Amino acid sequence: MARPRNFDEATVTSQAAAVFGRLGYNAASIDDLVKATGLLRGSLYKAFGSKQHLFERVLAQALQPGWPARQEAVDLLIIALKELAPADAAITALCRAAVLETGAATARLLGERLLHPLDPPPKETPPCLSSN
Repeated sequence: MARPRNFDEATVTSQAAAVFGRLGYNAASIDDLVKATGLLRGSLYKAFGSKQHLFERVLAQALQPGWPARQEAVDLLIIALKELAPADAAITALCRAAVLETGAATARLLGERLLHPLDPPPKETPPCLSSN
């Protein structure tokens, strides 16, 4: 008989989402996920099967209705598109459905988010010199 889970799946996927959002999929290690979730490696694999299946669950949870308004969901979608979609049909399907469901505004949103790191830093105004 299988033991009952001693963790809340929604909490674990939220903690994993933070790791994937910060590091990206490829750079996030199982050790990073174990540390963030507090689960043992075996429990993580038993519950989700693999790092890739965990990311798929995280992405599906992030792409619930209203996702374009949540920055972390946009970041996870970009990570999925860049790092996994080219080789993973399930991730591609999740990405495609989310983008098609939200329409043309999503293309603009994704483009702006991808270009944001390329924006030059704001110019600082030199402090006013006081005349004494």
